[in-house]
Amino acid sequence: MAGHIQDRWYKTEPGPDGKPRKVKTDRHGTGMRYRARYVGPDGTEKSKSFPDRQKRKAEQWLLQIEADMARGQYIDPNAGRVTVKQHADKWLASLSMDPQSYVSTEQRIRLHVVPHLGTRPLSSLRPSDIREWLVKLSDQGLSPASQRVVFANLGTMLTAAVEDRLIPNNPCRSTSVRAPKLAARRIVPWLTARVLAVRATFPDGYRPMVDLAGGCGLRQGEIFGLAVEDLDFAESVLHVNRQVRLIRNRPVFSLPKGNKTRKVPLPGSVAQTLRAHLMAHPPVAVTLPWRGVDGPPTTANLLFVDAKGFSLNRNRFNREIWRPALTAAGAPLGRENGMHALRHFYASVLLDAGESIKALSEYLGHHDPGFTLRTYTHLMPSSEKRTKEAVDLAFGNGPDPADGPDTAQRPG
Repeated sequence: MAGHIQDRWYKTEPGPDGKPRKVKTDRHGTGMRYRARYVGPDGTEKSKSFPDRQKRKAEQWLLQIEADMARGQYIDPNAGRVTVKQHADKWLASLSMDPQSYVSTEQRIRLHVVPHLGTRPLSSLRPSDIREWLVKLSDQGLSPASQRVVFANLGTMLTAAVEDRLIPNNPCRSTSVRAPKLAARRIVPWLTARVLAVRATFPDGYRPMVDLAGGCGLRQGEIFGLAVEDLDFAESVLHVNRQVRLIRNRPVFSLPKGNKTRKVPLPGSVAQTLRAHLMAHPPVAVTLPWRGVDGPPTTANLLFVDAKGFSLNRNRFNREIWRPALTAAGAPLGRENGMHALRHFYASVLLDAGESIKALSEYLGHHDPGFTLRTYTHLMPSSEKRTKEAVDLAFGNGPDPADGPDTAQRPG
């Protein structure tokens, strides 16, 4: 057995006959009787106390410690005394990620984890504590989507604690703990009439942004970071090389979402609009730090800037341009009608035209075609409809290929 067990109530000393005998100590009858002691892998002595009549339990504890050491699964009993906040600070300091992602993660831990769990020792956390914490987040009005992200951050943080041998298991991974469910939401894409109505209400210098979002699938930040050197009119393609992001409300250039650039088709109608825009509004050289607020300065000739020639700020743009345009066009305000709605319109147009999910995923800059499929599968033409049209065409009852928009307008 690793270590030994000390009986604090009795000690051994020589008797009158010179033979050892047990005598009561000054602590007899008070406090914990047994103290199990052993030397840990780091060379320091560890111990745990047990009450009277629990010597057997102390022996079993030492045997378990010995077995854990032999299997390489030993965890210092004192390691879990670190509080959630102390571990969070150390964990955050060890992260290597995109600066904006770091800021968001730090804010979620600081605002939604530390106030509820920060003073708790890691070893004291139980699945019931996590369930109660999730209820508190919901009661505070945090959306299910935000709850899921905060829950994922805490789960990752506690997984790091398990891997660092601070705690034996992660309470977030318990079978009784469930990540908050998202409400089922089917994307309803805008109709062309709404897109054109919103576009008509945009200030002239920003109107092509609607074409880029609805006709090329660009995100708002990617449009803010679009430079004239990204346009290839000869090949009819557009290179998405950067975006403008806000880190603690300071603008920076960075790679597009997912840290990957992409190339998307540049339709002739969008190209024509961009050429006219460049004639009326020459690009402006803007220098911003790359990736982080302390990153190296990078210059790009941007197509869209504010009145002072600075990069666009999403908060100000949404407040002063986007929302007034929605109101003027008679479109309702709300999260589902953010500028991202134009990307959904783009996806619906491509799917309706028969474009593949794989191609659409590449054009939208999604990390996985499966995500694109899950998001837009309800917008794809049904196989039933395609089957009926195919059979009708084969048997001669389908639409006459010559009857299209052009022939319908022929005189006579």
